[in-house]
Amino acid sequence: MNAKESNHTPADGADKPLAGSVALVTGASSGIGEAAALSLARLGCSLVLVARRTDRLTELSDAIGTHGASALPLTADLGAPAQARQVVEDAVRHFGRLDVVVNNAGYGARAAVEESDLDDWERMVDLNLKAVLHMSHAALPHLLRAAEDGARGVADLVNVSSVAGRLARKNNSVYSATKHAVCSFSESLRQEVTGRGVRVGLVEPGMTTTEMTIGGESAFGMPQQSWLRAGDIARSISFMITQPPHVAINEIMVRPTAQEH
Repeated sequence: MNAKESNHTPADGADKPLAGSVALVTGASSGIGEAAALSLARLGCSLVLVARRTDRLTELSDAIGTHGASALPLTADLGAPAQARQVVEDAVRHFGRLDVVVNNAGYGARAAVEESDLDDWERMVDLNLKAVLHMSHAALPHLLRAAEDGARGVADLVNVSSVAGRLARKNNSVYSATKHAVCSFSESLRQEVTGRGVRVGLVEPGMTTTEMTIGGESAFGMPQQSWLRAGDIARSISFMITQPPHVAINEIMVRPTAQEH
């Protein structure tokens, strides 16, 4: 290391690279969404927190305040298309802008096709796929505007998918189908907007400890202590969003070291 390098000090705001930005995170009441919101708050973002459980959102909003960041909790069921548009409108009305969207809300139910509950299928399609479509459509005009006039020169849409979106397995057909669809949608949308400064990222976690997976049957024989934690995925999301404006990390698949498939 030369003298110039050794004397280098971070530029003002280097520890808060997202200062002045507003991020909306769905499924923020627990797991990956909660961890992602806290990570973005530490990086300087104001947060819009979206989920169904008001009490959890209020607790998270208070925790974000301890990092010196502002948070707007919005209770919504994104399986209802109108609610997706409403939370985007409420977010922009409150903060005046929208720079980042993390589509994380999801639902999973494993069963053989012939034994499946069709209500579970509907819920997975509504939340894992349709909610991503509706949120992306509602947020896109604001993200394009932020990319054009924001200090960062870019905006970010991050969709949380799954390894199941790349590898179909038995007893997981509809969940896997919704996640495959999110992968395809993300890549197509990326091609549409990347030239206008909106980066579309796809994060595909393997087995991760969340409320949805505890007690499930998809651990591939791995002990729970070997699974990923929500914070592992949050770091991947933050890594995508904090890249310089000329760099787009479009896809990250994150598996536990012990997971083969």
